[in-house]
Amino acid sequence: MSRRSVLAGALAGGLALTVGDASTQVALAAPGYTGDTLVVLSLRGGVDGLSMVAPVGDPYYAALRPTLAVPASVAHQLDATFGLHPALGPLLPLWRAGQLAVLHAVGMAAANRSHFSAMEEMERAAPGTTLRTGWLDRMVGGTGEGSVFSAVQAGRTTPASSLRGPTPELAFRALDGLRLRSGARGEEARRDTVLRALHAGAPAALAGAATTALDAVARTGGVLAARPAPPVAYPDSDLGRSLRDVAALVLTGAGVRAAAVDVGDWDMHVGMGAPTDPKGWMHTKLTDLARALVAFAADLGPAMSRVTLVTLSEFGRTADENGSGGTDHGYGNAVLVLGGGVVGGRVHGRWPGLAPTARVGGDLAVTTDYRSLLAEALVTRCGMTPATAFPGAVTPTSGVFRAR
Repeated sequence: MSRRSVLAGALAGGLALTVGDASTQVALAAPGYTGDTLVVLSLRGGVDGLSMVAPVGDPYYAALRPTLAVPASVAHQLDATFGLHPALGPLLPLWRAGQLAVLHAVGMAAANRSHFSAMEEMERAAPGTTLRTGWLDRMVGGTGEGSVFSAVQAGRTTPASSLRGPTPELAFRALDGLRLRSGARGEEARRDTVLRALHAGAPAALAGAATTALDAVARTGGVLAARPAPPVAYPDSDLGRSLRDVAALVLTGAGVRAAAVDVGDWDMHVGMGAPTDPKGWMHTKLTDLARALVAFAADLGPAMSRVTLVTLSEFGRTADENGSGGTDHGYGNAVLVLGGGVVGGRVHGRWPGLAPTARVGGDLAVTTDYRSLLAEALVTRCGMTPATAFPGAVTPTSGVFRAR
């Protein structure tokens, strides 16, 4: 038996860690970083931004999607061009309060319609280089010494590739599942002592991972004990539970600097469902998304002033619907931005239109590099330079966020 297998057998609830520096000092909330907690919500599978934030005022939209276009009559109108999908109605109070904004026609500089390749490139965010780390790893690494919760992946035990690299990260399915397995009450402390002693002479990488895992387990109890009851109920879904855990870490001062959250099942080639069908695939998914975001904002309350959430997806969908009641892999997409520092109630970015000559390979063009949006968040909300996370020349967008 190895030290690693002993540790894995002692942990319950699902936990994964990667540690590049075994000397990292762990504290519940380390001083030094005063920027926002950056939450990246990955809509995996290629969300259809043209349904999520529908260009109902574009003269080509309805003709491209005879059965799937969101009718202007049921869209929640945002301005003369755009309306939210009917299922996203719960987000309107956040929009009106200035905490929610949209950036449309967002994506990578070069079209990539392969799920795995596009996700890898988006999360590496270093085109034209041989850099293999993820941009969130580089971002957190640039914030200085942190806590065991500085970089977290909520909802799964495999960290996103955006967290790949030397900076420690913690990946978990659920906070309340982080504990040491024990056959008898009161045995947790003894197991902790034994496991720490067992790993004391291990190689640095293994000892560091073990220490971080045990520190995370030890501190999670305090986080859960100090966590106030949410003022609203989260949806009983993977997304709802993950955002609830992120909110708990923020509210208890656990020192989260970046949190990655995933929600999949957006690859709707077939049977997307009519925009007005509450049982349709897209309608159901967007309902869960809206309710989870509303609960997250209500839960955080005043603490939302120090949180920025951005949705990302590897690519958008085709401008026209296919013959199977769905859409295929496309290019440009819509991004939702939520937070106390957001210039909300606006659709940002330059809309290229859906005219045939404006599209790229038949798809919505990209007029804003997604890295530019993230770079503005880093500068204005996190107090960092774009180069910390993004190699090369990345010009931040302007006006999407307010400076802290």
